[in-house]
Amino acid sequence: MFKLAKKYLGGFKKELIIGPAAKLTEAIFELIVPLIMADIIDVGINGGAGKPYIYRMGGIMILMGALGLCCALVCQYLASRASQGVGTVVRNDLFRHIGSLSHAELDRFGTPSLITRITNDVNQVQSAVAMLIRLVVRAPFLVIGAAVMAMTIDLKLSLVFLAVMPLVAAVLYFIMFRSVPLYRVIQKKLDKISLITRESLSGARVIRAFSGEAAEEKRFREANDDFADTSMRVGRLSALLNPLTYAIMNLAIAAIVWFGGFRVDSGALTQGQVIAFVNYMTQISLALVVVANLVVLFTKAAASSARINEVFETEPSIKDGAGANVSEKAPVIEFKDVSFSYSEGGDNALENITFTVNRGETVGIIGGTGSGKSTLVSLIPRFYDAEKGSVLIGGADVKSYGLKELRQKIGFVPQRAMLFSGTIAENLRWGNENASEEQLQKAAETAQAKEFIDKMPDGFNTHINQGGRNLSGGQKQRLTIARALTGSPEILILDDSASALDFATDAALRKAIARDTQNMTVLIVSQRATSIRHADKIIVLDDGEAVGIGAHSELLESCPVYREIVMSQESKGGAANG
Repeated sequence: MFKLAKKYLGGFKKELIIGPAAKLTEAIFELIVPLIMADIIDVGINGGAGKPYIYRMGGIMILMGALGLCCALVCQYLASRASQGVGTVVRNDLFRHIGSLSHAELDRFGTPSLITRITNDVNQVQSAVAMLIRLVVRAPFLVIGAAVMAMTIDLKLSLVFLAVMPLVAAVLYFIMFRSVPLYRVIQKKLDKISLITRESLSGARVIRAFSGEAAEEKRFREANDDFADTSMRVGRLSALLNPLTYAIMNLAIAAIVWFGGFRVDSGALTQGQVIAFVNYMTQISLALVVVANLVVLFTKAAASSARINEVFETEPSIKDGAGANVSEKAPVIEFKDVSFSYSEGGDNALENITFTVNRGETVGIIGGTGSGKSTLVSLIPRFYDAEKGSVLIGGADVKSYGLKELRQKIGFVPQRAMLFSGTIAENLRWGNENASEEQLQKAAETAQAKEFIDKMPDGFNTHINQGGRNLSGGQKQRLTIARALTGSPEILILDDSASALDFATDAALRKAIARDTQNMTVLIVSQRATSIRHADKIIVLDDGEAVGIGAHSELLESCPVYREIVMSQESKGGAANG
C-alpha cells in the first residue's frame, strides 16, 4: 500500500496538507467545547453568573460549531478530489500496463481477475485515500488531545484514560491480526464469482441450448455462498470492534462518574469538570470506533493494493527490439527449428518447426484439433515468443522488431471473430485509422462483406453491438477479414477465420484474396482441405510437429496425415473438391 501511496499521492500534496489541517482545526474546536460546557455549569449555573454568561458562552459554542463545519466541508471536498484523482490515475496506468502485457501474462492472471483488480480493488484504494485525508489525523489527535486535556483538569482521575488505552489497543490488534488474511481470501473468491458470471453471460446461448441453467445456477450459488461465508466470518470479526470498544469506554465513563463523585465531595473537582471528563471520554470512545473502522478499511485497501502491485510488478515478457535489419532478398517468413510450450516444463505445443515463406506466396496450414496451428501463427506477430529456435521476418528475428513496427506489417484475423461496439466503419478502421471510404469499400468487397453491408439501413455507419451480437457468425468473420485488409499488410494471417462461411462464400473469398492481394503473403489456417488445396505451399501439423510441407498434389502422395484429412472430408460430402 505504501508503494502505491508513494507513487500516486505526490500529485495531490495540496490536498494532503490542507485537508488534514482543516480537519485538525475542527478537532481542536471539539476539544475546547467540553471546557466551555464546564464553565457554563460551574460559572453560569453554580457560580450565579446568570443567563447573560450562559448565552455568551453558548454563542461561542455555536460559532465554533459553524467554523468546525466549514473546516469539515473543506476537508471533505479536498479528500474527494484526491481520492477520485488517485483512482482515475491508477485505473489509467493499470489499464495501460495490462495492455502492455503479453498473452502469457494475461493468461496467467485471467480476465475476470484483472477486471476485479481494475474496478473493485481500485475502489478500495480510493476509499482509503479519502479516509487518509479525513480521519487518519483527526481520530488519533482527538484520542491523544482528549487524554491530555483531561490530565490538565485532574491528573489522578485521568489515570482511568491510561488504563483504558492498552485494552483498546489489544482489541484492535486482535481484530486486525485475524482479519487481514481473510480479506485477501475474499478478493480471490470475488475473482471466482467474476469468472463464473462472465462465462455464464457470454455463454448464455450454449447454456440454454443444453438446458444447463440449473447447473450454472448451482455453480454460481456455491461460489457465492463460499464468498458469503468468508465475508460473514470476517464481518463477525469486524463487528466485534464497536461493541468491545464501547463496552470498554462505557466502563471507563462509569469509573469516571464513580471516582469523580468522590473527588467532587472532597472539593478537588467541580461538577462541570466531571462533565468535561465524561465528554472527553465520549470523544475518545467515538474516535476509537473511527480508528477501529479505519483499521478494517485500511486492511481491505492493503489487500487490494497488494493485488494491484502484483499487476504493476509483472513485466511483459515480450518487449520492443532494438531495431531490425530487414533484407529484401530474404524470405518473408522463416521458422528455424522452432519449439514452444505454454507452460514452463510442460509439453511442447510446437516441436522443431522449420519452413520458409517467400513474398507473395499463399501458404495453407492444416492439421487436427490441438495440432498447434493457431500457436504457430501466433508466434509471427509475437503474441508469444519461441522458446527454442528463431522466427524471422525479412531475414530479421521478430525479437529485434519494435512491436508496433512488426504488427503493422501483419494483418491478423483471429480464430474467434471479435468486433467492438461502434459502427462498421469504426471497426474496419482498426486496421487503418486513416482509411478512406474507397479503401473501406475495397476491403469489404474482397472480404465478401460489401453485399450484406449495402443491405443494412445505414451501410458502413450501421451500429454494431458489443461483440457483434447483432451479426451472424459469418458476417462477423467477413468483417474481421475486411478489418485486416484495410491496413494493406505485407502479411495476412487468417486463423481459421472462414469456418462459419458456406462453401460458396469461402470459395469466393479465396478467389478475391488471391486476386486483390497479389503482392501480399497470405497464411491460411483451416480445418478444410478445400480452403488451402490451391495454396502454393501447405504445412501439415500433427501433435505440434510439421509432418508434411509441399503442394496439394505432393502431399497426397507423400503425407499420410494430409491424405487422411482429405479422404475423410471427401467421404463426408466432397468437401475437398470445392
